[in-house]
Amino acid sequence: MTVAVKFEQVSRHFGSVRAVDQVSLEIAEGEFFAMLGPSGSGKTTCLRLIAGFEQPTSGHIEIFGQTAEGLPPYERPVNTVFQDYALFPHMSVVDNVAYGLMVRGVGRRERRAKAEELLALVQLAGFGGRKPAQLSGGQRQRVALARALVNQPRVLLLDEPLGALDLKLREQMQVELKALQRQLGITFVFVTHDQEEALSMSDRLAVFNEGQIAQVGRPLEVYEHPATPFVAGFVGVSNILRGWPEAGIPAGQAVTVRPEKITLVPGSTATAGDGEMLVAGCVAGSHYHGATTRYEVALADGQSLVVIEQNRHSAERAAIQPGDAVTLSWARADMQPIGGAGARGSA
Repeated sequence: MTVAVKFEQVSRHFGSVRAVDQVSLEIAEGEFFAMLGPSGSGKTTCLRLIAGFEQPTSGHIEIFGQTAEGLPPYERPVNTVFQDYALFPHMSVVDNVAYGLMVRGVGRRERRAKAEELLALVQLAGFGGRKPAQLSGGQRQRVALARALVNQPRVLLLDEPLGALDLKLREQMQVELKALQRQLGITFVFVTHDQEEALSMSDRLAVFNEGQIAQVGRPLEVYEHPATPFVAGFVGVSNILRGWPEAGIPAGQAVTVRPEKITLVPGSTATAGDGEMLVAGCVAGSHYHGATTRYEVALADGQSLVVIEQNRHSAERAAIQPGDAVTLSWARADMQPIGGAGARGSA
């Protein structure tokens, strides 16, 4: 495996603030890698360290084996796509895309041909004569992508590039971005705070928290086997159970069970099958989301669990109201151990 980006014990401090704290990480060539975390978790600072917009306070960074400390951005085989697109409003679309080639001294005819080629790649053939103000948000994002790709970077950095788009367009661009990355075969490093975006697009992801990496892995690994209570609660919705003898969880041990793994049955007469956990509760609230409904269920000891169900039987489920008695069941095998301290309840 060729390593595209390598961090060895990298830190970046701003005064007393440790934006990035002792981060070690390897990103493979050709990988779609997501950096996921809440605001202030260090993910964007890591992206800026790769780009060369920031320098590490300590530690070592390599890009394809080359030491990156002290190397200016224009000497790195990387380029960046920003959330605000950063297009030149006075330039045409084709000139925006060709700008990097112009800076490098490429002739007008050659750079225009290359720009048109990139516009066709991002499905904007024929749009070269327009100004950015004449384009939709999704089209401007494609122009920003084409401009970042025209110099043929080996690593493309994307800093929350879909954050300004509406839901439908964002979902469409997620599919297009992933397809484009597979077509080009270059390394994409994608920063986002959107868990579904990271899970659906990445080959692997790193979950950041307070300047450190809480977990790195494939989306399925991170979702199904969270390493910490923070990961369990931040990557999707989770119920964290700790020290619950009835469920076979000894004191000091924490497990997680995802809401979609839990079955909700009206009433309190259900019986447990082999390898199944069964608990009675009372519906405290329900929230209809179209394809799914989310239930908050209060247990007898005052704690609560979240249940998310597909709306396959909408009429039947519509009869379930707050205050109704229900029984929750799930396979004991769906309770996954997690590290660190946790608290019983939803996270």
